[in-house]
Amino acid sequence: MGEFELIARYFKRPTTRAAVGPGDDCAVLAPRAGMQLAVSCDMLVEGRHFLSTVDAQRLGHKALAVNLSDLAACGAEPLAFTLALALPRVDPAWLAGFSSGLHALAERHGCELVGGDTTAGPLNVCITVFGEVPVGAALLRSGARPGDAVWVSHAAGGGLGDARLALEVFRGLVALSGDAFERVRRIMEMPEPRVALGMALRGVASAAIDVSDGLLGDLSHLLRRSGVGCRLHTEHVPRSADLAAQPQALQRLCTLAGGDDYELVFTAPEAVREQVLAAARDVGVAVTAIGRVEVEPGLRLVDAHGVALDNDWQSFDHFRT
Repeated sequence: MGEFELIARYFKRPTTRAAVGPGDDCAVLAPRAGMQLAVSCDMLVEGRHFLSTVDAQRLGHKALAVNLSDLAACGAEPLAFTLALALPRVDPAWLAGFSSGLHALAERHGCELVGGDTTAGPLNVCITVFGEVPVGAALLRSGARPGDAVWVSHAAGGGLGDARLALEVFRGLVALSGDAFERVRRIMEMPEPRVALGMALRGVASAAIDVSDGLLGDLSHLLRRSGVGCRLHTEHVPRSADLAAQPQALQRLCTLAGGDDYELVFTAPEAVREQVLAAARDVGVAVTAIGRVEVEPGLRLVDAHGVALDNDWQSFDHFRT
């Protein structure tokens, strides 16, 4: 199977939102009147971002999900995406699974595949996603103000850290029952981007970021961009029953520095607390307040008794030695 037959068989889809889709040198996107484009790009590399044993359908889902999560953090509505895919070999069964996971999530969010590239090489998936947001309404990292509450999204009955818990099982450092392992593995391999919540928080949240590399690291990026600090209550960070059954040290590692959560952490004035809760209810996502923005820069952690904790957790960094 050649390159162009591969594209036609697994990735060519009709487009309705793009002015010009696949088949030309460039796709042409026309945002609606009064809208701005929001653009993000993420790369997934085998052995770095995903295990070689991951199911192809789940990988297709995750490849797009991590990009949609960036749109969610901006409050943008998905519009279209491009796909650059390097393959070590042409495997029709793998391609069928990968493309089905990719297209299923794309269709659910009305996000069209409008172009890209394929090549031979080590397995690598790179997606650039485009979204729309009303002029001046984008959620940014720079809007947090002292007194704002810090919130995090999560599934009902769930929380942060399950993806890291699954990774610890893969590493042989934690044992879980079969059902529990499959639940946390699914969360790691098929994250749910909070697109609807991000859109619902436009005009309500003051700043937002998605949790991809770990809560503390990503929240710190937001605080630095806003020029503020935060007092974070570590035991308020939501966690699933499976994670809550683990030793406290592991719970804190997973929830505070685990990564791969793809939830939203955002700030909002206390005056709009009920609007935050209503927005979350309307889209069927849970949110929990976990801290408060302060004038003094830096991220200060306290336990359930208000006792200060050392902040010696490190979130994921591709180039940390």
